[in-house]
Amino acid sequence: MKIGTDIIQISRIEKSLVKFGDKFKQRFLHPEEIQIVQKTESIAGFWAAKEAIAKALGCGIGSELSFHDIIISKNQKGAPIFTLTQEAQKVHKIQISSLSISHDGGFAIAVVAIMLEIEPS
Repeated sequence: MKIGTDIIQISRIEKSLVKFGDKFKQRFLHPEEIQIVQKTESIAGFWAAKEAIAKALGCGIGSELSFHDIIISKNQKGAPIFTLTQEAQKVHKIQISSLSISHDGGFAIAVVAIMLEIEPS
């Protein structure tokens, strides 16, 4: 089991949105994700979630895993879930995952738990 967490000041995201507008969102969100997130708090939560996922996978955001390799959506009850692109899933081999995102007091936080497929010996 791998666990990752991330926290970000919502004002940091707000400043980037003011400075860069939609380009900022496009830098790390898929078009489907942009449709889901309407509030700055939600955008900050998605940022924290992607960082937490990368931390749980032990690689960070970079050449092995990009922001666009992680796609966050919501299940039928509105809870956040994520998938990886096919290419990223081939590398990271996630079997089971759980994602929680919250925001309060000017911060957004995300926690993820991931179980990887066991490689045959």
